[in-house]
Amino acid sequence: QVQLQESGPGLVKPSQTLSLTCTISGASITASYSYWSWIRQSPGKGLEWLGSVSYSGNTYSGASLKSRAAISRDTIKNQFTLQLTSATPEDTAVYYCAGSLVGLYDYWGQGTQVTVSS
Repeated sequence: QVQLQESGPGLVKPSQTLSLTCTISGASITASYSYWSWIRQSPGKGLEWLGSVSYSGNTYSGASLKSRAAISRDTIKNQFTLQLTSATPEDTAVYYCAGSLVGLYDYWGQGTQVTVSS
C-alpha cells in the first residue's frame, strides 16, 4: 500500500529555513497524473495547503506564503521536499505530506510537529 513519511527537524529558529522531506513507498512520484502536496495545521486553525509537485515535475505554491515556499522532488529517492524560508513563530504547525493518485489527498503521512522558536 501507499505510505508517506515526513522527516525533518522538529525545532527551527526564527529566520532560518524550515526543510522537510516526504518519502513515498508503494507508489512512484512520477505515477501518471499524481500530485504530491504539503499541508499544515497550525494551533487552533484549519488545514492550509502549502504547495504541490506534479507527476511531471511542475511545482505550485500557496500565495499566502508570499514566495517563501519551494517544493522540489528527487525521482531517484522517490521523495519530495518543502523548504520554507525566513521561518517565523507563525509557521509553527503540524506539517503533513499527502499524495493524490486517484482522488484528492488519497494518502497522508502521519504528520510532523515543527516549532519555530529561539
